[in-house]
Amino acid sequence: MMDDTEPLATKPCVICKETKPLSEFLRRTGKRAGAGARRGACRACRQEKAALASLPDVQLNDYKAIRRKAHPRKPFPVPPLTSITLPNDPAVLKPTRQGTIWMRGKTDKGRRWYQEIEPELAITLVKEHAAVIVNRHTIRRLFSNKEFRRYILERDHHVCYFCGEQGDTIDHMLPRAKGGHTTPDNCVCACNACNQSKADQDLQTFMNGDELIP
Repeated sequence: MMDDTEPLATKPCVICKETKPLSEFLRRTGKRAGAGARRGACRACRQEKAALASLPDVQLNDYKAIRRKAHPRKPFPVPPLTSITLPNDPAVLKPTRQGTIWMRGKTDKGRRWYQEIEPELAITLVKEHAAVIVNRHTIRRLFSNKEFRRYILERDHHVCYFCGEQGDTIDHMLPRAKGGHTTPDNCVCACNACNQSKADQDLQTFMNGDELIP
């Protein structure tokens, strides 16, 4: 009678979501190297991505637009932020004598900073879950730059909002050039190709593929 052999170690691909043997994944190098450390995308998905990268920009943009129309995506729900412990009704905010609201926060290195901002901006940051109210004259930013980027990528599971492929950048649904702000409600995970193609286009225009940037 033959002995049962141990099953091969497997790993899900971050792009196609299929569970495959570790041999289908490239080994990690550098600080993250190890005996079982493997990269997130399988060899087949990497080859497909490399083939797409070799296409002319116009063809690649056409492919992205067709894929967005065939697989429309819904916004990811924003998970509750456990750090919000104070009343968060923007109606309680009152400008100082100078007509501004104080905003405070921390840098990536933990250094505290203060800034005066317009009341309209303070209300928007509170409504879009980027800040909480400390008192009637002060709000506090919830994230440093690095914390915000990590939060958005983890919230969206490193999946591009526009095309569904692996993403490692952040894009504004309403561009900053048109009044959008860097908040959880206005930012989504995006792949580099979609981020560059969208530029300062409106979300609806970009998703419909009406204005493709070569």
